[in-house]
Amino acid sequence: MARIDPKELLKALVGVDSVSHLPNAPLVDLLEDRLRTLGFATERFPYRDPQGVEKVNLVSRAGPAREGNAGLALVGHTDTVPYDRTWGAALTLTARDGKLYGRGACDTKGFIACALAAASRVDLRALREPLFVALTADEEVGCLGAKELLRRGALRPRHAIVGEPTELRPIRAHKGYCLGEIVVRGVEGHSAYPARGESAIFGAGELLRGLEALAAELARGGDPAFDPPQTTLNVGLVSGGKAKNIVPGECRLTLEWRPVPGDRLDAVAGRVRELCAELVRARPRLSAALNVSRTDAGASTPPGAELVRFLEEESGKPAGAVSFGTEAPELAALGAEPVIFGPGDIRVAHQTGEFVPEADLEGCSAILERAISRFCGS
Repeated sequence: MARIDPKELLKALVGVDSVSHLPNAPLVDLLEDRLRTLGFATERFPYRDPQGVEKVNLVSRAGPAREGNAGLALVGHTDTVPYDRTWGAALTLTARDGKLYGRGACDTKGFIACALAAASRVDLRALREPLFVALTADEEVGCLGAKELLRRGALRPRHAIVGEPTELRPIRAHKGYCLGEIVVRGVEGHSAYPARGESAIFGAGELLRGLEALAAELARGGDPAFDPPQTTLNVGLVSGGKAKNIVPGECRLTLEWRPVPGDRLDAVAGRVRELCAELVRARPRLSAALNVSRTDAGASTPPGAELVRFLEEESGKPAGAVSFGTEAPELAALGAEPVIFGPGDIRVAHQTGEFVPEADLEGCSAILERAISRFCGS
């Protein structure tokens, strides 16, 4: 079987627009064809996203089927964040100074190209344990594809390498991600007679001071493996009011918090609801409520886990922890010990001019090839 050149495959992958709001079937079609040519059996898991757009998760397997958790999964998400339309070469892989530019080159089409390149270098017929390549949709908008795979119980690996740009450093833990909205309602009135109304924006301002104090309180704890070490809290959006001369009757605050693994996911929500109750007691003409829309747990694989130690040895880098989220929690819930690992730097993802170092592609492909041999027994 011909070896796959990760750079050539990455060129084809970048050329397919797979921003999260679009169907990802064209990219899955391309990859499924390559995987079948290599000798993988493939299965599609379609679903519709919250906007009704059909998406596809693809799970492929080489090697023997096993009962229970076995083998290794290489997991990459097919979707990308949007790109500025003034970036004319966003869908054309462009090489310059040892770097490969294009939307998704770093996050995470580079990893997917490396996974297939590694599989092409192994005699898949000789595997003693299953090798899975799992391609997901909608990671960038809430890991929706991975959650669908979890709901379906679509694969049961013993070990999982979750592709993300980590500069080829193994990442064994990351924080969770929670999202909510506080709605403060007051009494509208003419701004010439403010006492006849009750300003929802002024009430939200009092809440903001309480939230800032809560964030400072959270900063006194945490886990030194993370930077920053604590569970963080951020108010990213504030909206309210109808006109400059109306006492505002409603104000909304969008907040997120990123809990350190081991912290209760609902702990911050509980404290925020206490702040809302305190506001209403002090100003009974107001109402305030927190609506939580997302609570994703963090991930934490023990530092002594076999895959962690293997990737440390192969990369020459100690395992670390990050504050951004991945699909690792879903793989852990499927019974795997997940480690996040891949080419490129997260700091250049999600921006115009996203790139992956060309040397990282070959380095990652070689390490994944050895991982397949180690955990699937070729």
